[in-house]
Amino acid sequence: MWQQIIVWVVTKVLSALLAPRPKVQDAQPGQIGDKDVPIASQDAPIPVLFGTRVISGPNVVWYGDVQVRPIRKSSSGGKK
Repeated sequence: MWQQIIVWVVTKVLSALLAPRPKVQDAQPGQIGDKDVPIASQDAPIPVLFGTRVISGPNVVWYGDVQVRPIRKSSSGGKK
């Protein structure tokens, strides 16, 4: 039994030491132009599609009854 525990510990240490390290890159925050978000423009063409397709940058003219509520900061600091 002790032999199995020793072999397990040795293999765990070796796998941790030999694992590939991720490359460090300068992470930049994403920009809105980098994303494929829907737009709402009267000048954008309306594509005509047949079947199931993926549209990049769709022109959304109407999307249900969207309700917008302002976020208000409470005087209690978020505590109830």
